[in-house]
Amino acid sequence: MLRKILRFRVIVFLIGWIFTHMSFAIPVKRLRETTNLLAFHHPSPSYKVHILLVPKRQVQTLADLDPQDTAFLTDLYATVQSLVKEFDLKAYRLIVNGGEYQDFPHLHFHLISDK
Repeated sequence: MLRKILRFRVIVFLIGWIFTHMSFAIPVKRLRETTNLLAFHHPSPSYKVHILLVPKRQVQTLADLDPQDTAFLTDLYATVQSLVKEFDLKAYRLIVNGGEYQDFPHLHFHLISDK
């Protein structure tokens, strides 16, 4: 049922709008926050370390991300590198889901590790 609700255009727009204009109101413990992204622990982790990295602008999927958006990509890489060091991750994966594999209608990356 939740998947059906998340496909409504107004819900998709609202989620993007919240990340773009009201990210300060999202009730999570911020691990990192830049002008371009927000990083926090996944609320329902599937791994020992499960961190979400979310752009602070309306981007629904990776296919919608402007490849010329070097500010976001630089922040993403720098944030992942600093989190890998902070959590002393010896093995990790950075994952992005798309299409039918994407449950949440806003671009986000998963930094995960079992180590």
